[in-house]
Amino acid sequence: MSALLHTLLTLCLTFTQGGCTYSGNHWGEWSDSQLQPTIQKLMKGYNRYLRPNFNEGPVEIGMSLDIASIDAISEINMDYTATIFLRQRWRDSRLVFPGNESVSVDGRLVSLLWVPDTFIPDSKRSFLHDVTVENRLIRIFSNGTVLYALRITATIACNMDLTKYPMDRQVCTLQLESWGYNLQDVVFYWTRGNDSVKGLDILRLAQYSVESYYTSVSEAVYETGQYPKLVLHFALRRNVLFFILETYVPSILLVVLSWVSFWISQSSVPARTCIGVTTVLTMTTLMMGARTSLPNANCFIKAIDVYLGICFTFIFGALVEYACAHFYTMQNQTIEELHRELLRDFNESNRHGSIPIVRFLQPKHTVQMSSTAEEPLEQAVDCDTRNHAGAREKLSDQGCGLSSVRSASRRAAAAFTVENPHNIDRHSRTAFPMAFLCVNILYWLYYLFL
Repeated sequence: MSALLHTLLTLCLTFTQGGCTYSGNHWGEWSDSQLQPTIQKLMKGYNRYLRPNFNEGPVEIGMSLDIASIDAISEINMDYTATIFLRQRWRDSRLVFPGNESVSVDGRLVSLLWVPDTFIPDSKRSFLHDVTVENRLIRIFSNGTVLYALRITATIACNMDLTKYPMDRQVCTLQLESWGYNLQDVVFYWTRGNDSVKGLDILRLAQYSVESYYTSVSEAVYETGQYPKLVLHFALRRNVLFFILETYVPSILLVVLSWVSFWISQSSVPARTCIGVTTVLTMTTLMMGARTSLPNANCFIKAIDVYLGICFTFIFGALVEYACAHFYTMQNQTIEELHRELLRDFNESNRHGSIPIVRFLQPKHTVQMSSTAEEPLEQAVDCDTRNHAGAREKLSDQGCGLSSVRSASRRAAAAFTVENPHNIDRHSRTAFPMAFLCVNILYWLYYLFL
């Protein structure tokens, strides 16, 4: 029974790459009895601490990627989380064996081989999947080519420009560099150019769609030297439909609701005030909710902030419009009451045979009238000065009469009064919608096409 188990274990542990050179007949944790004869021959004299082509030129390492998923894209942290399959290929002349077949090796034997020290420089957090075992693949070809594949999940930084949020387009990158080997030791390249990256075409994201992607070969320059670098660039276009339904449409409806007050009578003070205050407070709540998914402190004036500010301005303007209309209505009523009172006093004076005389006192601008015709004209007529010698002539011309006072008061108040305050509401019914429509056209043209 033990012999059968030993034979099965030998068949399962098919191994193609060796570890470092060990004395005796043991290879790390694996003995000669657990390795095939071909692997034993390959591992003789193999040193995993020395790279292939040592002192003979750099090792060329080809890369390819499969993007399994992009789990989350965070505007607050400016990063994205992706699960990728990273495949690396290089040729190690020490692992050449006869034949034209390949040998797949248990991933746990990677500790016996030399592998590149590839890392993701912009990674914040990353880990190698290990359920049910570490997700590694090692395959050795007869010409010495080694295929090394990993399944990795990493959170990678992505610098975002949120000026046009939510009509924005973000370009993120995935960079691969060598940690310790410089350009004299290893050279990175994409195995098939842009076709080296798979999975982005069929990727489905919640708020984004992948617009385009391409690969590039570069080099990273540090104080310690120049290192190989591969970069995957991919552009993400945000789906604006969600924000139209979530933010833009409610904002437009609130603005339209604020215009309802233009058709309500100015005498209905509680109704118009309630509509104005309610729309202002609701718009404020909507503006605060739109910022919850964005960085609290940043230098961006976002497109959605501009639009919400426009809507808030129109809503607040409708409230101010009613305040002005109500003020001018009350002012107009006060003037009309004053005119009626003057006219009533004038008629009463005519019935008693007296002539109404007005005088203006500089500090208070009050109006006084003579009550009887028996008072001396010298005491009744002093419109400009109290003891003026020409008071009798002004009396005869009735320069300080009721008609001249009414015309003078109208001219003085013409700059601060509206003849018909109801015209304010009538004009606002057209001016506010037309202005809002023009601002919307300019807004969408700028942020969608410029």
